[in-house]
Amino acid sequence: MDNEMGAPETKAELNNAFGEFMGAFEVFRETNDRRLAELEKKGADVLTVDKLARVEAALDAQQRRMDEMVLRGARPSLMGGAPVAANETKSAFGAFVRSGDEQAMRALETKAMASDGGLAMPVEVEAEVMRRLAEVSPFRSIATVRSISATSFRKAVPNGLTGAWASDETTARPADATTLKALNFPTGELYAVPAASSVLVEDAAIDVGEWLAGEIEMVFAEQETKAFVIGNGTTQPKGIVTYAGTTEAGDLANETLGVIKTGQNGAFPTVAPSDALVDLVYSLKASYRQNAHFVMNRSTQAHIRKLKDGEGEYLWTPPSVPGGRAGLMSFPIVEAEDMPEFTTTGACAIAFGDFRRGYLIVDRQGIKVLRDPYSAKPNVLFYTTKRVGGGVQDFDAIKLLQFAA
Repeated sequence: MDNEMGAPETKAELNNAFGEFMGAFEVFRETNDRRLAELEKKGADVLTVDKLARVEAALDAQQRRMDEMVLRGARPSLMGGAPVAANETKSAFGAFVRSGDEQAMRALETKAMASDGGLAMPVEVEAEVMRRLAEVSPFRSIATVRSISATSFRKAVPNGLTGAWASDETTARPADATTLKALNFPTGELYAVPAASSVLVEDAAIDVGEWLAGEIEMVFAEQETKAFVIGNGTTQPKGIVTYAGTTEAGDLANETLGVIKTGQNGAFPTVAPSDALVDLVYSLKASYRQNAHFVMNRSTQAHIRKLKDGEGEYLWTPPSVPGGRAGLMSFPIVEAEDMPEFTTTGACAIAFGDFRRGYLIVDRQGIKVLRDPYSAKPNVLFYTTKRVGGGVQDFDAIKLLQFAA
C-alpha cells in the first residue's frame, strides 16, 4: 500500500490521467495560439474556436477525474485496524444504524444529542467525516479551522499592528493606544438526509459508518463552501463576497474587504487584460502574498487560461504533479463553483489572498444522527446535522477583483 496515493494501481492510473491532462494542455496551447493568430489577421476560424472549446472541456474533465482519483486513493477503510475500544463503538453505532437499537451506544456513555432521540456520531466516524471534508472542501484546505464547544466564537482583533524599538532596557514602554474590535462567528446548522434501503442497513458486510460518512461528505462540502463564498453570516457562515467593500483598502471598522475594479463592466480590460490580475496581486501586502491563493469558479478560470502576459507567455500554468493545483502568475488556484460569474456587471468573481490568515472556519464539536424509519418507508432516513460558522478575521489578507467600470 502506498501511503500517499493509495494502492499502486491507483497511483499508476493517476499518473496516466496526469499524462493525458498534460497532453490535452499542449493541444490547448497550440489551438489557442492558432486562434490568436487568426484574430490578428482576419478573425478566428469557426473550426478553430470549436476545437478549442472541445479541448477545454477535455481539460476540465481530466482535472475532475484526477481530483476524484486523489480523493479515492487517500481514503483508508474506516476504523481499519482500530483498537478494541474503537471496534466496540463501531459495533454499537452499527446496531443503532441497522435496527435503531440505542442501548449499546448509551452503555458506552455516548452523549445524547437532543430530546428528539438523536445520538452523537462516534468520534471515529466524526473524525472521518471531518477529514473527508478537509479533502473535498476548497476553503477548508486554505483557511484556518477551529473546533469549538459553544454555538458561536468571539475573537478580539486589534485595529492595526503596533509596536516600536526600545533604545535600552530602562526605556519606558508606553501602552499602545490600539483599539480592539470583537468579531463574532456564530454557527448555523448544516444538515444532510441520506436514505438507505432496508437491504443495505441489514447487510452485515456493509460498514455503515463508512457508508454514512461517504453519503454526507459531498452534501456538507457543497453547502458549506457555498456559504463560505456568499453566505449571509447569520444562519450560515459569512461569505467572502458578502464582505465586498467599495475601496481598495480593507476596513476592519466596517468589516469590508478591499475591492480592485477591472474598469470594464462584466469583463477584463480590452487592452492588456492581464493588467487587472497584476493590480489585484500587488494590492496585497507582501507579507500576505507569500501564502496567497486565487479563488474563482471554473468558467472564470477557463477564460483566464487563454490570457497571455506582455511577453507572450500564458498566465495560467497546469499542475506540476498529479493531484496538484493549477497556477496563475505563480500562485495556486482554488476552484470554488459558487464564486460569481465574471461576466456579470459588478461581480466580485476573483478573490486573492492569504486565506489562512484571512478566513476563519469554526466547527462546533459533535455531529448528530437521528434515525427515521417511518417517513420514507421502506427506506430509512438518517437526519445528520453539524454546526459550522465562518467569516473574515483579517480584512487586509484578502482582496476581491470586481468586474466593474
